Amino acid sequence: MTSGKTNSEFEFFDRIALNGAGRPGPLYLQLQDAIRGSIENGELLPRATLPPEREISARLDISRITVRKAISGLVEEGLLVRQQGSGTYVAARIDKQFAMISSFTEDMAASGRHVTSKWLDRSSGRITTEEALAFGQSLGSKVFRFHRVRCADGEPLAIETTTVPDFALPSVKLVNTSLYVALEAHGHRPVRALQRLRAVSLDANQAELLDVEVQSPALYIERRGFNARGQMVELTKSWYRGDAYDFVSEINGS
Repeated sequence: MTSGKTNSEFEFFDRIALNGAGRPGPLYLQLQDAIRGSIENGELLPRATLPPEREISARLDISRITVRKAISGLVEEGLLVRQQGSGTYVAARIDKQFAMISSFTEDMAASGRHVTSKWLDRSSGRITTEEALAFGQSLGSKVFRFHRVRCADGEPLAIETTTVPDFALPSVKLVNTSLYVALEAHGHRPVRALQRLRAVSLDANQAELLDVEVQSPALYIERRGFNARGQMVELTKSWYRGDAYDFVSEINGS
């Protein structure tokens, strides 16, 4: 996200002509149409920060209620993002290939973004009943757990909770950035996965971790990854910000 407003972002709102030719309908819809068009044609770039509502209101000589209604609609569409304490900015959406097995680190590298993690837990312990059923292991088996917030260019995008059986890694300390790099180094990188996706709303704790509003939409994905020998080596539960991701899958006819 940009750290401030540039002249071009202010000038964009100076160029908007509401109630002009080709812009029929209520003012808030006209403003939505103007902002939407500027995003689609590249005039407002991803992560560009919009001026405050009061500034837009003054420049366009319309009420703040009208501005707020227009922006709220674009937030619901996923074109804009409201971030507490930082204002409103153009969403920088990421295409995630749902049919490919790749890590968060690999996805962000492909998008040219710098990856960091905020670790919430990185520990070893005994397998739970749920995990034992998933991995097909007996109770008492040892597993490693990784719980973190994944960030790109400093922006929190996803929460990940991962369990890995101890035969796949010799130490929990080997995972610093990419889990898949560590698994590959020990011959256990997943080559096949089962994934389940559903739409959810973020609770208060999740919203705070991702720096969005409570009940913001998110995509929950559970992944079970298997190595080349067919052993399950990964159980990952992820919550992706709904305003940041598009999941893409190619479908072929038989």
